Parts: sequence; structure tokens; C-alpha cells
Amino acid sequence: MVRLREEVLSADGETLRAGIAAIQAELQVTPAFPPEVEHAAQEAAKNPRLPELDRTDLPFVTIDPATAQDLDQALHIERSAAGHQDGYTVYYAIADVAAFVQPGDPLDEEAHKRGETLYGADSKVPLYPKALSEDAASLLADQVRPALLWTIELDGDGGTVAGRVERALVRSRAKLSYTDVQEQLDAGTADPVFTLLQEVGERRLRIEAERGGVSLPLPEQEVRADGAHWSLAFRQQHPVEQWNAQISLLTGMTAATLMVNARTGLLRTLAPADPRDVKRLRRTARALRIDWPENQSYPDFVRSLEPATPSHAAMLVACTRLLRGSGYVGFAGELPEHTGHSAIAADYAHVTAPLRRLVDRYALEISVALSAGHEVPGWVVDRFGELPTTMRGSTRRANQYERAVLDLVEAAVLRDYVGETFDGVVVEVDDRDQRKGDVTIREPAVEAPIRDDRDLPLGTDVRARLTAADPQTRTIRFELA
Repeated sequence: MVRLREEVLSADGETLRAGIAAIQAELQVTPAFPPEVEHAAQEAAKNPRLPELDRTDLPFVTIDPATAQDLDQALHIERSAAGHQDGYTVYYAIADVAAFVQPGDPLDEEAHKRGETLYGADSKVPLYPKALSEDAASLLADQVRPALLWTIELDGDGGTVAGRVERALVRSRAKLSYTDVQEQLDAGTADPVFTLLQEVGERRLRIEAERGGVSLPLPEQEVRADGAHWSLAFRQQHPVEQWNAQISLLTGMTAATLMVNARTGLLRTLAPADPRDVKRLRRTARALRIDWPENQSYPDFVRSLEPATPSHAAMLVACTRLLRGSGYVGFAGELPEHTGHSAIAADYAHVTAPLRRLVDRYALEISVALSAGHEVPGWVVDRFGELPTTMRGSTRRANQYERAVLDLVEAAVLRDYVGETFDGVVVEVDDRDQRKGDVTIREPAVEAPIRDDRDLPLGTDVRARLTAADPQTRTIRFELA
């Protein structure tokens, strides 16, 4: 196997930025905004709609990737007051984009064209101009901000007792990263709020397992930009990220309950898995020699898998098939036939990322109106028909953008090593042609097509020979060595 030289673990950043500019041109997206939209953002930043309720007394903090500036959520958790013995009160503040963006204004119309923020290395295509998304509307530390404040009461087991949302002024006390918080927890020096986050997060994970929810613990492939040099790595989630994600899920489920009860809302949905797809996964498990007892449910089976084991990594990739087909549904007056999200095993709404996702602004407006017992604004209901289509298109574009950037960086990192061999794992095999599939290379962190004259050994450690790596076409191919 080739021994990688240090300089090959990274690629030239300026060259890659030129490649990303080409990707943006292909997909017809741009980080730049029209002048009238930038002007509207600057004006809106000076004149937000501010609520009367002041909750700057609550010591919120944000937990995000270290470099993030578009901070949608701020968290605080307390032990419950008398009346909810051994329970918790979760305060979750969400950036109030509607305090800055008015229906039909240039910011609103541009957001409908974009749908969501696109992420690719350090080349982000934002949903809103930075004057809002990374400044005036972002929940930055030591800044008073308008927010949608969720107050959710939990019992001692982490079950929901009650939840509401209202507009309020908030102030985050600190901007922390997942790594910061995890290191403090591991060292026993963390603020008590993070001990409560761990308690609530672990209880919510148990509830998720009981109701049949599931998430796939796949390592995240990421591009790391360090000045002029970019590299690739696989990143495992910290436990605190899973606990924090449970707070977001809790909020989305609380919002969905409001909507379903009122028969008015915008839900994130995923149809139940086709039994034929589950049978297909069981065949894959047998092929990989992974024990899946007949009486063990799919969610419990997924929780038993260990991503670091090659055959289990291949199984997790196969399981992603059951997560395809998610979408949105808007309704007013009559519930749709299907309201649930099968992976979450509950009704669910996207309400926690309005700086990065268009639909959240609408779902939050629905939630705050219903929580107050008011009619949902007409400008929100009027968009119910088109929003699912808008978001379907933006999600597809976001996936294309992320994949194209990864392909570009992979090809640039590997281009001098055509003909060399690498350690890898075959994680997917084409059902129609067993000689084609995908391989994961450990170093550098690459996921790429592989093909051979022989049937590929799914879930098996292999030596893979690089046969093509072209940054111009973003092409990478391997074959069995």
C-alpha cells in the first residue's frame, strides 16, 4: 500500500476555490445577493420587530461547530419548579427571522428562490445575507436578540408534560463548540447546565428507542480548510451532539403536536418503510454475516451496529435506503393521510434552523400563533401549497452541491496517486451489477466508486487501486488490487 506523503493529505485551497466557483456556476447558485436584497438586509438589521417580553435573565448558551456564525439555537435547562417533581424545564430560543423579513419583501422573495443554505467546505451559499444570518439575527454571545422562545416541561423520565412558544428578547452568555463542551464534561468541569443536557439527552434517547425511532451513526466526511491547504477526514459525533440533537427533535415534535391538534401546519414527513425494503436489508445482513434475530426490530438492530467494524459500516450505508423519500406536507382544516416521520417515529416539524432553512420560518409562525390561540397568518397559509415543492428542490440542490465539492476535493487530494493502492472497505454493491459499488478509503477520508471484473465483496476490507482522479471532471475510480 502507498505510504502517503504529508503534502498529499492536502490540496491547494486556491485551486479548489476555483473549482467550487465552477460548481456554483453549474448549479446556478451564488453566495452573492442582488444589491436590493443586500440593501434590504442592512435596513432590516437596523429596524427589527422587537417583542415586549424580556427573557434576557435566562443564561442561554449556544453549542455549534467552532467556526459557525449563523447561530439558530440557544439553550438553557433547569430542574423543574414545584409541581413537576424531578422534572426539567427546557428553554430553547430560536432566531426570529420574521422580526427582520416581511412577506413579499426582497429578502423574502430571494429566500424562496434559495430555499436553504448550501454547505461545501468553506464555500457557503447562504439563505440570507450575512448582515442578518451571521450578525443581526444570529444568536451571538452577549447580544440581545429577538427570538422564538420554546418552554418545554418534562417529567423525570424526560417525557413531555407541556410546551409553548412565544416571542421574547434573549441574550446568549457564551458561544461554545461541541468539542469545548465535551471536553469539559469529560473533565468534570462543565457548567451544571451541560450535566442537565446530558441527563435530558440520555432520557430522550431512551424514549426514542422505546417509540421505535432511529438515527444512523455514520461517520461524517468533512473537508477541513486550513489556510491555503484543504484536507479530508471522517468525524465521529461527540455524545453532546446527540444530546443536543434530542433537544431539537423534542422541539420539532412539540411543534408538530400543536399543528396536528389544530389541523393546521407544515410537517416534515417520511412514509413507513416498504416491507420489501426491510426484507432486502435482512438479506444484506445475512450476506455480511451480521446476526439480525427475527424478533429484533429494525431500530434496535441499527442501534446494535458498530460503525468502526467494516461489515457494520456497510450495513449502515445499506440502511440509508429506508431514509429516502422524506418531504413536507402543508395542511389547513383537514389532516393529510400521512403525518408521521417514520425514522423519528412521531409527528415532526422543522422549526429550529430558520437562518438556514426557509420552511422553519413558516413553521415557527404557525407554532407561535397556535400557542397563543390566534389564527395562523394568511401569508403563511397561502404558501402551504408551494413550500413542499420549493424545499424539495432546494434539498436536492444542497445534496448536489455538497457531493460535488467533496468529489472535487477528493480528486485533488488523490490526483498524484493514480495507480497506487489504499486500504478500504466495500460499503455498497450495485444490486444489478455486483461488479460495481462504492468503497470507503480510510486515509485520506474518501468515499468513491469502485468496479472490477469480479463480484465485489460487500463489507470486506480490501486493497483498492486508484485508477482515476481528475479534479477537472471531479472523477474518482478504484478497482480491487
